[in-house]
Amino acid sequence: MAAGNGDEDRGRKDDAARAAWLYYVGGMRQDRIAEELGISRQGAQRLVARAAQEGMIRVRIEHPIAACQQMGRELCQRHGLEMARIAPSLRGAGDWLKAITPLAAGYLESFFTREAPQVVGLGTGRTLKAVADEMQALDGSAHKLVSLIGNVAPDGSASFYEVVMRFADRTKAAHYPMSVPVMARDEEELALYQSLPHVRSARALAETADTVIVGIGQMADDAPLFVDGFITCDELESLRAAGAAGEICGHVFDGQGRYLDHAVNRMMVGVQVPVSAGKTLCIAGGPTKITALRAALKGGLITGLITDEDTAEALLAD
Repeated sequence: MAAGNGDEDRGRKDDAARAAWLYYVGGMRQDRIAEELGISRQGAQRLVARAAQEGMIRVRIEHPIAACQQMGRELCQRHGLEMARIAPSLRGAGDWLKAITPLAAGYLESFFTREAPQVVGLGTGRTLKAVADEMQALDGSAHKLVSLIGNVAPDGSASFYEVVMRFADRTKAAHYPMSVPVMARDEEELALYQSLPHVRSARALAETADTVIVGIGQMADDAPLFVDGFITCDELESLRAAGAAGEICGHVFDGQGRYLDHAVNRMMVGVQVPVSAGKTLCIAGGPTKITALRAALKGGLITGLITDEDTAEALLAD
C-alpha cells in the first residue's frame, strides 16, 4: 500500500512539474496547459500552485520528470552514454533551445562548482552561447577553459558564437582562446597558424581536456559552417556527396560517426573531438540536429547528451 501511495505522489509531482514547466518556461496560459494535459483549468492552476508550494520553482524547474528520466536511462543503455539529461518539451509553446537552455545551464553550474580541477575543452555555436548566457555567476576558478576551435570569422572579425569568454565570465576560470581563423585556406596557411606559439599551447592543452563541451552542426542547407560563411556552397555539396551527416567543432563526419577524409576537415585549425580519454558532453536538440546526433551516437563521438524530450523520442525510435 505504501509503495502505491509513493508512486501516486510521484505521479502528482510529475504533473505539477510539467504544468509548471509549461507555465514558467513555455509561457503557456493555464487554459492552454489544461488542454495539453487533459485536465480542467482549475486543475492546471492547482498543479502550478503545488509546484510553487513544494519548492520546485526557482526560475528553473527542480523536479525531474519521470518520463524524461526514463528516456535518459534508455539513451544511456542503448548508446553507452555516461549521462543523458532530457528537458521536457515545450510542445507548441516554444522552440527546443528554450527548453534545453535552463536544464543545461543548471547542470553546468553544478559541474563548475566541483572542487577537483578540470581542463574543460569548449566548442562554439548558438546553443553553447545561449547556455552560457543563462548560467549564473559562480566560482569555478579551480578549472581551466580552452577553445577547441578558432575564433576568427572568414571576414577577419571575431566569431559571434565563440563562447570561451562567456563561460570564463560566468565561472572565473582561467581561459585559453584559440585566436586564429576557424579554417585555413590552404596547407601553407594551416601550417602557419598551427605553428604560432599561442595556438600550439592552446591545442596542447585542449588535447589533455578532462571534459569537452560541444554543440553539433547539421549538414543540410542551413548547415552552420555554410550559413556562417566558413565553407562555400560547392564545398557543402562536396561534403554531402561524401556522406556528411554532421559536424562537431567544424570537423565533418558521416552517418556512422566516422570523420571524413575531405579537404574541409584537413583545413580545420582546431582539434578533433574526442581529443583525449576524457568525457565529451554534447548539448543539442531540435529536428534539424537528429541526423547528426544519430551519427555521433553511432560513432561514439560523445559520452554525454543534454537534449529535449522530442529529440530524445526521435533518437529512441531508431
